[in-house]
Amino acid sequence: MTGMDPSSTQSATAPLADARPSGVRPRIVLTNDDGVLSPGLAVLKDALDSLGDVSIVAPDQNRSGAARSITMRGPLWVEEVELPDGSLAYSTDGTPVDCVRMAALGLLDRPPDLIVSGINLGGNLGDDITYSGTVAAALEGIMLDIPAIALSAEAYHPGYDLTVPARFARLLVRAALSRGLPPKTLLNVNCPDRPWEDLRGVRLTLLGKRIYGDKVQHHETQGNRRGYYIYNDDLGYHREPGTDFEAISEGYVSITPLHFDLMSHDALEQLRGWEQELRLTDG
Repeated sequence: MTGMDPSSTQSATAPLADARPSGVRPRIVLTNDDGVLSPGLAVLKDALDSLGDVSIVAPDQNRSGAARSITMRGPLWVEEVELPDGSLAYSTDGTPVDCVRMAALGLLDRPPDLIVSGINLGGNLGDDITYSGTVAAALEGIMLDIPAIALSAEAYHPGYDLTVPARFARLLVRAALSRGLPPKTLLNVNCPDRPWEDLRGVRLTLLGKRIYGDKVQHHETQGNRRGYYIYNDDLGYHREPGTDFEAISEGYVSITPLHFDLMSHDALEQLRGWEQELRLTDG
């Protein structure tokens, strides 16, 4: 497989191994938004087991679209469940963000060195990231100063070979552990629906622009209540060079670095001109 040369970029941080005592394997925490029994989670664990001490803290059910929601009005219940390989995972009734906070703040015997969220059963491209529980879990990692990766399988279907994104995750995690990741930055990774030998390479990409065709559609009426569907239409995207959409459509693995700075510095300067109109003495 050809593509990005890891030696062509320089990490902004020290290798993650430098933060641990000698001989201690890295603690890699896996989570997702598809639920603890998702096949993507099991395949990812199998791929990463040899790289560190892998722990799973994941929702007890599908939480797709949960974004950065959290549980505030009750306790978070945790149960140990057995995975197909016989290992145990922590299953919670919380959101993906809850899972990462629990893993980082005391559920485990030591904090994570790396958060890996996925393998999501479907892509998280462009504007999708604002809804995605998969990406939200990785965002929570960098909020807590824990390096993080979000990993998604494009156009997941029953015949999709999840070992392809899992195999790439192994390459990427091994590189992250040895080289470090840029501070306060997560890597949003999307893998196309191709066999490993047919992948064209790896691209560092920009976030594309999603086209949502959603519309309100009446479903049924029950007395005074009416049910509607909104999120059922086909998705499109703007065809622009250098984006994650373009990379996936051409058979490349897409890696998009993301951070959490929502501040609009340009708008701040523009709004400074409103100071006269907003003087409280004029109200």
